[in-house]
Amino acid sequence: MGNSNGRGMVRIGVAALFVAVIVGGAGCATTTTERLKLPELKTVEHVDLSRYLGTWYDIASFPQWFQRGCTATTARYTLKDNGEIEVVNACRKGALDGKLKESRGRARVVDVKTNARIEVSFFGNFWGDYWIVELGPDYEYSVVGSPSRDYLWILSRTPRIDGVVYNGILQRLKEQGYEVERLVLTPQVVPDGEKVDGGF
Repeated sequence: MGNSNGRGMVRIGVAALFVAVIVGGAGCATTTTERLKLPELKTVEHVDLSRYLGTWYDIASFPQWFQRGCTATTARYTLKDNGEIEVVNACRKGALDGKLKESRGRARVVDVKTNARIEVSFFGNFWGDYWIVELGPDYEYSVVGSPSRDYLWILSRTPRIDGVVYNGILQRLKEQGYEVERLVLTPQVVPDGEKVDGGF
């Protein structure tokens, strides 16, 4: 979930979501924000971290090498005794019943006023940007990006998200300068065992 200029958000995701989240080293020479001359990415005004903890399902995201072949992707956040957050990203490789892959990391808040700007690390002191761009009123969904606008995840508390809600998220992301046509839906399994793409 990068480096200081926002190119990284490498590995929020599995193995290498959310960093290897997001760990730097993966971006382009010119970020989307720079290329399109966009203003600074806006985040939510405040995040109650106690409500944000728990499990999130990946509904859709910009394709990243470290999530290649992943289905049923989830991220789980747990508060540690030292104040950091433990991050466990998991997915099934190749198919919804494929081999389980997990990557463990840690996260820390870098903007204590809002708690909306977080850094995630899966390798030592390599940190990636994890900016909470949007949050459902009941913390039922979250939109995570990076200042570069080259990384994006739409997350939900359940494997399925309402289509009207999803389309509203897309419209607001467009207003923030995101190229939403790059989003790819993530296959998930809902409680009745039905396979769904992006929770639809």
